[in-house]
Amino acid sequence: MNIFIEPFQFEFFRNGIITALMVGALCGLIGVYIVLRGMSYIGHGLSHAIFGGAVVSFVMTWNFYLGAGIWGFLAAVLINQTVRRTHISADAVIGVITTASFAIGVALISRYRSFTRSFDAALFGNILGVTVQDVWIVAGVTLTVLIIIFFMYKQLLFTTFDSEVAQVYGVKTELVDTAFSLVLAAGLIVSMQILGVTLIAAALVIPAITARLLTDSFNRMVILSTLIGALTGITGMYLSYYIDVASGATIVLVQAMIFIAALTASLAQKRAAQRLSHTHV
Repeated sequence: MNIFIEPFQFEFFRNGIITALMVGALCGLIGVYIVLRGMSYIGHGLSHAIFGGAVVSFVMTWNFYLGAGIWGFLAAVLINQTVRRTHISADAVIGVITTASFAIGVALISRYRSFTRSFDAALFGNILGVTVQDVWIVAGVTLTVLIIIFFMYKQLLFTTFDSEVAQVYGVKTELVDTAFSLVLAAGLIVSMQILGVTLIAAALVIPAITARLLTDSFNRMVILSTLIGALTGITGMYLSYYIDVASGATIVLVQAMIFIAALTASLAQKRAAQRLSHTHV
């Protein structure tokens, strides 16, 4: 029992594990919509765009969450509007906007130098830097996202599976997409402290894909993905404490192992079903 209790004597671990649980659940929930919309690349791209906003906030001495939040939201809206109003493909638009934003961050780092110490933390996460204030901010964002998704559940579901038909039935898809952009940007910003820019995309996609392998039901997929994200967040934190490896990397590796197990089980089930069908033939 001591193995579970021992780490809690440290404040950084208490803050970290609560945050990892919430961030894991949040990424798992948002990831379902990203995977089903075929938007996996936007999670990766938008996290790089937010990095640019984080550096600008640091240089201008703005509040990190406010500066990076506004930057990330504007980048997400700009991507959506550009795709809607032009014939340019979504992946190309994401590539241009997010890479340009990331380049702004790198340019500012090379110019001012003072951000260099925090560069690794921004890229790979820094669980030791999670404060009580960060815990409350993550809790507030998580609760807000849950409320938005609860009240827009049907509109999000309809828009996710068939945006054009949703418009015919009176769903304001542009408003839904804007709200989802805000949710995604908020989720990425609060995840940066734990996971870092380079690993957020994986934490968004892996739980959702794993859940998709385990069920065909959308409702069950949402629940499973959220649970997988939360549980791997806790497990990854414990493992990172005992094996002294970066928490973000450990969380993603735990998720990857669960994905491999789910994929193996799914393939084995398909082979068994094929053999059974051949036997009956």
